[in-house]
Amino acid sequence: MEDKNKKDINRRDFIKIVGISAATSTGLLYGCSSKGTTSASSATGEGEVPTDKMTYRTSPTTGDRVSLLGYGCMRWPLKPAPNGNGEVIDQDAVNGLIDYAIAHGVNYFDTSPAYVQGFSEKATGIALSRHPRDKYYIATKLSNFSPDTWSREASLKMYHKSFAELQVDYIDYMLLHGIGMGGMEALKGRYLDNGILDFLVKEREAGRIRNLGFSYHGDIEVYDYLLSRHDEFKWDFVQIQLNYVDWKHAKETNTRNTDAEYLYGELAKRGIPAIIMEPLLGGRLSKLNDNLVARLKQRRPESSVASWAFRFAGSFPDILTVLSGMTYMEHLQDNLRTYSPLEPLTDEEKEFLEETAQLMLKYPTIPCNDCKYCMPCPYGLDIPAVLLHYNRCVNEGNVARSGQDENYAKARRAFLVGYDRSVPKLRQASHCIGCNQCVAHCPQNIDIPKELHRIDQFVEQLKQGTL
Repeated sequence: MEDKNKKDINRRDFIKIVGISAATSTGLLYGCSSKGTTSASSATGEGEVPTDKMTYRTSPTTGDRVSLLGYGCMRWPLKPAPNGNGEVIDQDAVNGLIDYAIAHGVNYFDTSPAYVQGFSEKATGIALSRHPRDKYYIATKLSNFSPDTWSREASLKMYHKSFAELQVDYIDYMLLHGIGMGGMEALKGRYLDNGILDFLVKEREAGRIRNLGFSYHGDIEVYDYLLSRHDEFKWDFVQIQLNYVDWKHAKETNTRNTDAEYLYGELAKRGIPAIIMEPLLGGRLSKLNDNLVARLKQRRPESSVASWAFRFAGSFPDILTVLSGMTYMEHLQDNLRTYSPLEPLTDEEKEFLEETAQLMLKYPTIPCNDCKYCMPCPYGLDIPAVLLHYNRCVNEGNVARSGQDENYAKARRAFLVGYDRSVPKLRQASHCIGCNQCVAHCPQNIDIPKELHRIDQFVEQLKQGTL
């Protein structure tokens, strides 16, 4: 099969879409970086990576023995396109990451037609097809967000395409993607009125879907509605956002979100296993400010900052797997150490993390999880890179309140230099015209144009020296 051996994945205008990678990764190296947040010691742990100690959980519906660490395929590594236009998925790197993950006990891989601007399924399928089919579970989604994909015909086309891209004749875990976004109206349009949910239930009966569930962001009415029909649909699993900040403080970072304590509790009392997304809150729990890094390191010097968040997510008994979008081998290795095997949190450690969450919320970061659902911007902005640069500088104390601040000169230089290095000038916040196209796609309910205009104003004040 010609496509099976294809090394690069590309399409017209990919440059508009994926200036994302270099911008967001480069920002970690330049500008707003400090020894407390970007060092290897804070990012990752140390020590050998066991090959035979992975913690597994068993699905109560199908008996699947699933690795507690699941591979989220939203952030595959990229490389420059051969034609010089933008970037493409680095298939060799994807193959290497998946091979290493499987060799170290990971067997759950989560993708979507929407990830990496439409190329994740294909790249994931190429890599996984090199392994025996019984060595992995593949999860994908019916990501019919756009109204032009709500029709039965368009939704079925997307569904069948996933099988072809993934090179499989059955899907282990199929999700209704992001229910709650758009409220009940969107749920009805995407899955109910067009008969697609009934179709998926029949596909499960036929064996082409082994587990049927949904992922949730947004309107809690939709979540509660689908759970109220559990006796009818018999959900095999549900994917929720859970981490030690969102456990009790989800609404403090996003008024549209619901505390994970409630989401998990509703699943647990129905016996529905949970799959966890955003255990690091979009990476923010691995890139804490220096004071919080020191706080965690004092308790467990040998452990990474991220490991605290993964231990938290894995400590709940009704969680089947915890997803992590691991772009780099060192992140994969660190997470493997954390779950090989899992050392559950003590009650005292849970209290310690709750105190940490309260401290973190005192820092005015923007709740961007770098999901890139806002991309591509029709005006070429790299929205996630702008927001993430701002957050890094907040965490590192490089956002001056006024020109009278003691560290104003240092903070000013760090912010401006880092901004230009992280985000190309033509993709910066100054080019936002407020079209609002991005707002409806943000699972975190961020008023993106408002934040971009605020950041742009701050940048201009720094440049003009009028802060």
